[in-house]
Amino acid sequence: MFKIQELREIIKLVDASSIDEFVYENDGAKLKLKKNNGVVMEVAVPKKEAAPVVQQTAVAAPAAAEAPKAIEVKTEEKTASVNVNDSSLHKITSPMVGTFYQSPSPDAPAYVKAGDKVSPDTIVCIVEAMKLFNEIEAEIKGEIVEVLVQDGQLVEYGQPLFVVKPE
Repeated sequence: MFKIQELREIIKLVDASSIDEFVYENDGAKLKLKKNNGVVMEVAVPKKEAAPVVQQTAVAAPAAAEAPKAIEVKTEEKTASVNVNDSSLHKITSPMVGTFYQSPSPDAPAYVKAGDKVSPDTIVCIVEAMKLFNEIEAEIKGEIVEVLVQDGQLVEYGQPLFVVKPE
């Protein structure tokens, strides 16, 4: 059986590579990843172990070659308006690889937006990983200056999600 950390590392490596499909079999367990229309993970375990089949579907970067360039341009425009590298600003980063959600449900308003005041225990977003929805707290008192990712976007471990001006 695969360990969660091993699965996360494999997903990161496949996501960072140029391959579209990855299959790995070991002792009757099978791992299959595809990223042409998103990341799909299937883990099949031999029937004698009586473990469930685990599936994960997450949105990956668009498959079109031009789409990533458009995203990079938007990021550059945002960094031009707010200097994200300013040492007086704090970045709230993702504690895991997963999918970023700005609200608790699609029809609910965002937890926070630019200009909102936050305290250390304020929930700012959800990062979904392996069907677990993890609430991310601000961990600092201040004002949200900018949201750096879009709703439904795949985020990496340590990737900045928000820029906060500490009080």
